[in-house]
Amino acid sequence: MAKLKLKKTKKAVQQPTANTTKDENMVVLPPVRMSDDPLPKQVKWINRQRVLVFAARGINHRHRHLMEDIKRLMPHHKTESKMERSKNLYVVNEISEMKNCNKCLLFEGRKMRDLYLWMSNVPNGPSAKFLIENIYTMGELKMTGNCLKGSRPLLSFDPQFTKDPHYSLLKELLIQTFGVPRYHPKSQPFFDHVYTFMILDNRIWFRNYQILSEDGALAEIGPRFVLNPVKIFSGSFGGTTLWENPKYVSPAKLRQAMSKKAGNKYERRIEKKAMHEATKPETGYPDIEGPDFFKGDPMEQAQDVVVKEEVNNDDDDASDEEVGIASDEAEGDTSVDEIPDTKNNPNFSMKINKTKPEKTIRRKQLKAKSKAISDQIKKRKNKQFKKKSVKK
Repeated sequence: MAKLKLKKTKKAVQQPTANTTKDENMVVLPPVRMSDDPLPKQVKWINRQRVLVFAARGINHRHRHLMEDIKRLMPHHKTESKMERSKNLYVVNEISEMKNCNKCLLFEGRKMRDLYLWMSNVPNGPSAKFLIENIYTMGELKMTGNCLKGSRPLLSFDPQFTKDPHYSLLKELLIQTFGVPRYHPKSQPFFDHVYTFMILDNRIWFRNYQILSEDGALAEIGPRFVLNPVKIFSGSFGGTTLWENPKYVSPAKLRQAMSKKAGNKYERRIEKKAMHEATKPETGYPDIEGPDFFKGDPMEQAQDVVVKEEVNNDDDDASDEEVGIASDEAEGDTSVDEIPDTKNNPNFSMKINKTKPEKTIRRKQLKAKSKAISDQIKKRKNKQFKKKSVKK
């Protein structure tokens, strides 16, 4: 009897499972999952974008920290050891294919100062070369924002990306590189931060913000950097040049111009001194006779000065009239009645030009002296430059 009862219970358990398997789309989950059981794999990962992020030898510590920050922001990245600088950049295509990556970010340093970024679509292209400026890593900024590691970002672009063709191409390249694919095994299935790409001063400014609430409140996380585009190539790490930045100036040339400007500082200082000596007046206050001018009420002193000037002008006008009358009488052409009114018509007033020949001669002498000093400085510099070239 016991055996018969067991068989009946088995049939009763099997009947509802047969009813549930009618729909093919329905998946029956176990009521309890053990902790030792493996997690079910996500099969819906269709956009299989993998980005290879590594650097060439010659970057400093700040550039390395920036590369590590970018790796933390991209859960779909893969790493590789440093590449030798002597190798050709076409080798990067082979390295990315070995790592099964279809995007690549290569950081290249120059003179332990400048950092260049290669962003490429492997293996067919296009690729772009950027100069990274204004670098601020997460460790330096210490921002209040925070996000979950591996979460997917929202990408926000400036409207200017759609106006120019080279910016639209860069936009598509940035979307495919920085956008985390959906259902990636190492990513989280929600959005909690935003990447913003803004165009200002012919450069692309990158910022990373945390989404605090649904109304649009943001808090910056970091890092910060600016991408100055240099060239866009048709192939991956090479090919024909599709676009070249006409306003790009290499940082080495900028430093060279700054050093030249600083080298001429001594010459400019000597020339300024000579010009100051040449143009310096003999007396500081030619209209003031002594220090008594600054004593007493300033308003009364100013009124006295104005009265004296008016008196002097009247004396000058009277002397000019006398000179004109004397000349007319000597010639005999005009009478006293025909003398023009100099007070009402100031154009007829005759003023004697007071020239100072000693002052002009002194100015010329000082200008010649300053020119001689500058010539001596240039000769010394040329001699020093020749000595250095001979030693080398």
